[in-house]
Amino acid sequence: MGLFTAMQIGRTALVSSQVGIQVAGNNMANAATPGFTRQKLFLSPSRGQVMGSYSLGRGVGIDAVQRQIDDALQARLRAGISDEAASSTLSDIMNQLESVLGELSGNDLSSEFGTFFDTWSEATNLISSQSVVVQQADQLAQFVRNLRSDMTSIRDQIENQIDVRVQRADTLLSEVATLNGQIASAEAGGATANELRDRRGSALDELASLMDISVVEQESGSVDVLVGSIPVVMGTESRGVQVTRESDGETLTTLVTMGSDGTPLDVTSGSIGGLLEARDSNIDATVDRLDTLTSQLIFEINKLHSTGTNLSGLTGVTGELAIASDDQDVALNSALNTTLSGLPFAPSNGGFFVDIRNPASGASERVRIDVDLDGLKNDGTAGTDDDTTAQDIVDALDAVDGLNASFNAAGKIVLTADTGFEFSFSDDSSGVLATLGINTLFTGKNATDIAVRQSLLDDPSGMMIGRFEDGELIENGTALWVSALRDEALDALGGVSMAEHWSDSVQSVASRASIAKTNADAGSIVRESLEAQRAAISGVSVDEESINLLNFQRQFQGAAKVISTADQLLQTLIAII
Repeated sequence: MGLFTAMQIGRTALVSSQVGIQVAGNNMANAATPGFTRQKLFLSPSRGQVMGSYSLGRGVGIDAVQRQIDDALQARLRAGISDEAASSTLSDIMNQLESVLGELSGNDLSSEFGTFFDTWSEATNLISSQSVVVQQADQLAQFVRNLRSDMTSIRDQIENQIDVRVQRADTLLSEVATLNGQIASAEAGGATANELRDRRGSALDELASLMDISVVEQESGSVDVLVGSIPVVMGTESRGVQVTRESDGETLTTLVTMGSDGTPLDVTSGSIGGLLEARDSNIDATVDRLDTLTSQLIFEINKLHSTGTNLSGLTGVTGELAIASDDQDVALNSALNTTLSGLPFAPSNGGFFVDIRNPASGASERVRIDVDLDGLKNDGTAGTDDDTTAQDIVDALDAVDGLNASFNAAGKIVLTADTGFEFSFSDDSSGVLATLGINTLFTGKNATDIAVRQSLLDDPSGMMIGRFEDGELIENGTALWVSALRDEALDALGGVSMAEHWSDSVQSVASRASIAKTNADAGSIVRESLEAQRAAISGVSVDEESINLLNFQRQFQGAAKVISTADQLLQTLIAII
């Protein structure tokens, strides 16, 4: 029995050393394989045989071949991967946004604003001609439209990237669910499906680079994947992810939702989270600030230009705002007035003057047009039923001697003076003329469509440089007011001037870009540190595996010697018998 036991001991040693050589060789073969986790052979002595007062060993047994991995460290690494991807994505987009703004380059919005107001300043001295002012206004309008278009292009690129990456995330979730089933099936007998687990780990790492996830392993060997507190993979079922876009008529909102039932997912990290933050908190915010600034530029300049005049007054003018026929008899401040409720600016309670002159006779008349927009009915209760409508404005203007007012087929207000008469406006405390686009410089409502009135482009002599003040014509009056507007604090912009508002916007972008760069660098350092820690545990050291290979080689040789010796002794024993 002793010789046969010795052979059995040698056999177990041969088997274990063969497995050890295979494990070491496999580790060395995959030393450079991404996602591979070092495997380790676990051996334990076989149960001994008791003989009298002592126990004899019966060889070695193979307990397991296990992946060397720290699950807690792996969870931290995936969080680090998500954070780095988010901050790196955000930093890249902020760099693009800074490049589009191009501040301090000389070809930027601040410079265009400066040149625009400088031209008006020169017009106060009657240095710049009306055509120069019109050209500069047109150049500013084009620059603003192009700037917004460039930022919109970045947003469109972000939307496309969100679509691509969410689709990839959905594919990875399906892959994880499939691998869950394969792993559970392979490990049903007690073995560990190391290669399948490595594949699943790589899929989860890539998924973490797209969105922030948490992973919970079940007893079966499968894992559940959660985004926030919502499971997106449960065992072999992937609930999927998709992009859902919702619009309220003006704003398009992009959401990442669950593919199975449309539940919104709170994706805050990974490259998808970085894209969402870049779009909402940076691109959209900057576009909104540009639109707000442009809207106020249009409104404030138009308020001044609409009440401006030249030595020769107007003989005819057509408003730029097309008012739907259903809205012409609806109060200008009513929420039911769809034409005006969609504007970023609005008229207020007040009024304006119309000045009618006959140059030949020298006769003139000033007529006050009241604009009732106090939001009160005649009985003092709240409501807009008795407030001024566009039709009221037309009727009041048409009632002025020497002036005719009506709506054209497009719903625009048309004003014409009788033969031999000319007219102008002054002291508009309501802003209704600018809102209706009567005798304005700019058209449009924000950075999307700002433009110079086409009739001024065709004939710059219609540019209003002067204005009537206290009944006296000041030839450069409007130019003086526009020049002063450069530094005027506006309530609609939070109590700062237009130049300061845009400067704050640019500084905010620069600050966020700097923070994003710092976070990206820090995220890279953290991720690299965690990967180094993981490599110390799960990475393959070729030197270490070479030593293991030599050890198992020696073990194999020793086991073969044991068997050979036992066989020789057995043959000797048989020969004696």
